[in-house]
Amino acid sequence: MNCQYFNTQQCLSCTHIQQPQSQQLLAKEQVLKSLLKGVAVDQWLAPVSGEQAQFRNKAKMVVLGAAHQPVLGIVNPQGEPVSLCDCPLYPEDMQRLLHRLTDFVRQAGIPPYRVDKAKGELKYILLTRSHSLGEYMLRFVLNSQKSQPRIERELPKLLAEYPQIKVVSINLQPVHMARLEGEQEIFLTQDTRLEECFNDVPLFIRPKSFFQTNPEVAASLYQTAREWVRALNPSSIWDLFCGVGGFGLHCADENIALTGIEIEAEAIACAKMSAQKLGLQQVSFAALDSTGFATAQQQKAVPDVVIVNPPRRGIGEQLCQQLSQFAPDTILYSSCNPHTLAKDLPLLEGYQVSKIQLFDMFPHTDHFEVLVLLQKRS
Repeated sequence: MNCQYFNTQQCLSCTHIQQPQSQQLLAKEQVLKSLLKGVAVDQWLAPVSGEQAQFRNKAKMVVLGAAHQPVLGIVNPQGEPVSLCDCPLYPEDMQRLLHRLTDFVRQAGIPPYRVDKAKGELKYILLTRSHSLGEYMLRFVLNSQKSQPRIERELPKLLAEYPQIKVVSINLQPVHMARLEGEQEIFLTQDTRLEECFNDVPLFIRPKSFFQTNPEVAASLYQTAREWVRALNPSSIWDLFCGVGGFGLHCADENIALTGIEIEAEAIACAKMSAQKLGLQQVSFAALDSTGFATAQQQKAVPDVVIVNPPRRGIGEQLCQQLSQFAPDTILYSSCNPHTLAKDLPLLEGYQVSKIQLFDMFPHTDHFEVLVLLQKRS
């Protein structure tokens, strides 16, 4: 894929963008198989990939330059601000909106935050796009509320031009450090959640909720999980680190009891909305620590299937031990970090890896997702 930013050495984030997709996938498969060299695997399935351009649904733009000439993008290797509004990873309508947001910052007269001087107001613009509806969530990360009146002054004009912007908020991040967002969120629209839909499952995105950045491949990942789990005909499922409920809601139906656990309360609120919209009755979502929940449940009924979708740190030794003691019939492990996956799998005692499949969620980089089906040995 051709990228002007990479060609001119302005942005080097997509380190493998000049390699054909087939070579990228082969290299990722080799990395995965090398990391799992000591793990017995019954079936290695062919990797799943999607579009190589215009696939990304989220832009995290540093706001640079000055109020009269803002730049949305990054600082290049030479220390200069570079606009990434035309990044080929974003759909064309998203690129156009990013250019319009550059004008918005200038028209509102919001001074970008200067890290070197620890002064200024606007730190980031975070834009999320719903793949199914083409709608947007727009967030302004500010150092303080000083610029809120300026945003509110210009916002009606922006929303009139772009009615597809459904959620707008201000996030306050007053700390002088490389932190993307702060604790306080101020909504400037009535809507506070962005609706998405994968495989006829409605999902909702809140500002601080984790959500996959590649909708096409994410939909394939969820659908694969659904097919693997439904083939087992379970009556009960735990979905640990469930986020907004993507895995559990895909795998559940009216005959399956689903329990979803996630530490982030906003994500749990979204998961409950999805379950209600689907009409699922045997569903329980709670904002709890997944490892703590599993430990507290050790004397209670064991589910047929446990789904784990942890952050990059993996599920860790303690939860591996708990799951080994519970011994559910099946564990479905979705990993965004094959290095921690390789550490966790040997700790899940009494299980055989039935299937593994790689999902190329992050083309042109070294990152990828892995879905693993583990079944209890007889």
